[in-house]
Amino acid sequence: MAITRYEPWGLLNQLQRELERAHEGGIGEGSISTAEWAPAVDIKEEDDKFVLQADIPGVKPEDIDVSMEDGVLTIKGEKKTEAKTEKEGYKRVERTYGSFYRRFSLPDTANPDAISAKSKHGVLEIVIPKREAVKPKKINVAPEE
Repeated sequence: MAITRYEPWGLLNQLQRELERAHEGGIGEGSISTAEWAPAVDIKEEDDKFVLQADIPGVKPEDIDVSMEDGVLTIKGEKKTEAKTEKEGYKRVERTYGSFYRRFSLPDTANPDAISAKSKHGVLEIVIPKREAVKPKKINVAPEE
């Protein structure tokens, strides 16, 4: 049997961390989350590109705005609510509705001119190709004649 140390303030500290995480968007450095809700996002780096996938079920592609400016990728849109009343039998509504807004700082290797985005089955996929690495140019030194 393992001995567990009793920490009377442990739950309170955990609650405070969760509230801070929710306030910051819980995503980490390089991203900013604001608005009524924030879609979950996965970012993967491959050899030649970055792939960002965001869960935005129920949002039509025409209601999503993706833009890139000054090295910051912005995703915003709105998940429209359906009118629900107590008369319709709803006792609990947990699905999130409203506007969302996410921003991500991209590295200098990202090519902003070739970004593409598509939405399929409630997942927005943004592909950000990398620029070709600038190779140093070799300059030959000629001997003095």
